[in-house]
Order: sequence, then C-alpha cells, then structure tokens
Amino acid sequence: MLAIRKENASDQDDIREINIAAFGTSAEADLIERLRNGGTTFISLVAILEYKAVGHILFTEVTSEDHPELRLVGLAPMAVHPSWQGNGVGHRLVDAGLEECRSAGFGGIVVLGHPEYYSRFGFKAASRFGLKSEYEVPDEVFMALEIEEGYLSEVSGLIRYDRHFQDV
Repeated sequence: MLAIRKENASDQDDIREINIAAFGTSAEADLIERLRNGGTTFISLVAILEYKAVGHILFTEVTSEDHPELRLVGLAPMAVHPSWQGNGVGHRLVDAGLEECRSAGFGGIVVLGHPEYYSRFGFKAASRFGLKSEYEVPDEVFMALEIEEGYLSEVSGLIRYDRHFQDV
C-alpha cells in the first residue's frame, strides 16, 4: 500500500535515485541537496511503497518582489521513479503536498510545469493573477494555485525562487 510522509534523513539516497531516474540527469537531485544543505525552508514528502521511496515532491518558499508579505511556495521538483509512473503516485504526492502547504499556512503555490497535468489540481496560468516568473518561460507553463481563496487577487509582480534554483 502506498503511503505519503515527510522526508527523513534515511530517505535522502532514495530521493536522489528517484530524481536521477525520473529526469535522466542529476540536476534536480543536486538542487535538492543544495537546498537541504543551504538551510532553505522547504516541505519535502516521499511516497513509500514496500518500505522504499518511489516518489518525491518538494516545495520551497518563493517571494513576490511587489508583495513580500505573501506566504508563497514553489512546487519543484516532483519526481516518480519511472517504474511507478502512471500509477497515481504523482497525483497522491501533489494532493498530500497541497494539504501540507495549507497546514503550514501558505496562501498560494506556483509551479513551472505541464499545464495539462497541473490544471487537474486547480493550477491556472499565473498571469491570470498578475504573477510573472523570473525565468523566461511560456506563459502557460508558469502556473499558480490559491490555497486560501482570494489570496492572490489584487496582487501582481515578479516571483523569485530560492537562489539555489539559479544553477539548474
């Protein structure tokens, strides 16, 4: 049975393996280690099946240049080991992550990702909220979700990720 829980120290090797296998490169795995070692505040969850992690999701705080008071997180990266992709593991990770972010008091989430996938969870083009990514990306792949209804209304501005994302 699949279980979702917070990352612990014994999961770190599995998380690295999952991200390398899912992305075909160590860039995301290296990012996670830099964030972990850099003292960055984050929410990290693992999907466990038969005592082994098969999926991972990470949320880190992001900032709005024009509204520094906002409590926002960015979803990145999210990975499922290729042998478990297409079995609902990612969906369960996102659902659990959204609930964890809500419980932690965040008002909104941004993600750079596939619109077809993330729209299932209520994400919309961030431009609809007046938000823009610090990265040059197509409008439809930078998305936002209000955890607290109305949280992103009447705000706008550039969203900045943790400095460790600059190296990816």
